[in-house]
Amino acid sequence: MKKFIALLLSIMLPILSGCGIGREAASVKPVTLTLWHNYGGQLKDTMDEMIDEFNETVGKKEGIIVNVTSISGSATLHEKLTMAAYGDPGAPSLPDITTAYPKIALILAEKGLLVDLDELFTRKELSAYIPQFIEEGRLADGGLYVFPIAKSTEVLFVNKTLFDRFARDTGAKIEDLQSFEGIIRTASLYYDWTDKQTPAIPNDGKMFYMPDSIFNLSLVGCKQLGAEFIDDGRLNLKTPQHKRVWDFYFTPAVMGQVAIFDGYATDLAKTGDIVCSTGSTAGISFFSRTVTYADNTSEPIELAVLPYPVFEGGQKVAIQRGAGMCVIKSTQEKERLAGIFLKWFTSPENNMRFVSSTGYFPVTEEAFGERMSKEMENITDPAIKNLLSVSRVMQKEYEFCIPPLFESVDELEEQYEAQLKAAASRARDAYIDFSRSMDPVAAYEKASHGVYDDFILRFQ
Repeated sequence: MKKFIALLLSIMLPILSGCGIGREAASVKPVTLTLWHNYGGQLKDTMDEMIDEFNETVGKKEGIIVNVTSISGSATLHEKLTMAAYGDPGAPSLPDITTAYPKIALILAEKGLLVDLDELFTRKELSAYIPQFIEEGRLADGGLYVFPIAKSTEVLFVNKTLFDRFARDTGAKIEDLQSFEGIIRTASLYYDWTDKQTPAIPNDGKMFYMPDSIFNLSLVGCKQLGAEFIDDGRLNLKTPQHKRVWDFYFTPAVMGQVAIFDGYATDLAKTGDIVCSTGSTAGISFFSRTVTYADNTSEPIELAVLPYPVFEGGQKVAIQRGAGMCVIKSTQEKERLAGIFLKWFTSPENNMRFVSSTGYFPVTEEAFGERMSKEMENITDPAIKNLLSVSRVMQKEYEFCIPPLFESVDELEEQYEAQLKAAASRARDAYIDFSRSMDPVAAYEKASHGVYDDFILRFQ
């Protein structure tokens, strides 16, 4: 009987094991987590590589397969998520994980569609991340709905090749660009310098500077000067601090020293139409290292990066930007597995790989410190290395301002920028006309008369 049982077991055990009995791993059916993201170009390639690695390592061990089902630009992704949140006809089904800015996360959370990530991370685990990056992902109820994976701020980008050529003739110093007032003084000097190069053509000096976002400039500028640009969902335009920020942009824009432009500063930088600009660190990859001028001549340029400028007498404040990842409510098991993926993706080593050679910042204290120092040793692009060095300085010395979050903030931003550019453009045309018969000071005073008061009335 014993021999018979032993024989029977020897025959049946492989069969039973093949059916999942006696082999626990085989009994676990992998769970697929769908992912939407908005990273293209180099970041898409890096994202693809990292997801493949996760699926083959931790994912395989834990029974998780992450499957990217949509890659869209930020605007398209925002539209798809909004349609899905409101259940619009033809809207796609929501994924398990998606990249999202806090603005769209607010809509999803109000619909009860997002997981509070405090449930997936312990306090100890969250303490490894840079606190202000975590806080940006918290909404009004205190819940953590957007998890940081990469962040950015704004800095000053300078075509150092053009600037050095200008500085040799005028004595201008790049250190003067540390303040907004210094930028405008230098812009006036640059306009005069370029105007004199064509004495037969009067008043054809060139622009020097452009802010990529006038709204961000106003938000941060007021904060630097001790005022709030937005109060209870409304623009706070009657403060002396806002008037000072307004004058910083409006006056030199009317006089042709600062760009009034509906595109990105990188477009003007490629043709040498501006020398410097404030914009997102993530935009560094869009700066061409070669400038092509209107006469079709071109030259390689050195791109310098400086910390975000500060209004004289103000505090060091810069904006904090960037999307994160949200987990869509589904099943408790799927949500738990999504947390495992987020922890892996944002671990110091993996997070540094994701943001390496881009203008994004890692999100953990460890990655921002020691790992970034090591990464800088391997970077060959001087501009990227310069950017990382500046970002570390700003992380230590600056307060980061998180843009206010409410339902109509996008519309308010668009209206503010459009109205300010339109006002500056109309005044610029009038200034050019008046300059034919007036000196520059008188022409500006006449062209700008009443414009600020009219601008404020449009928002009341």
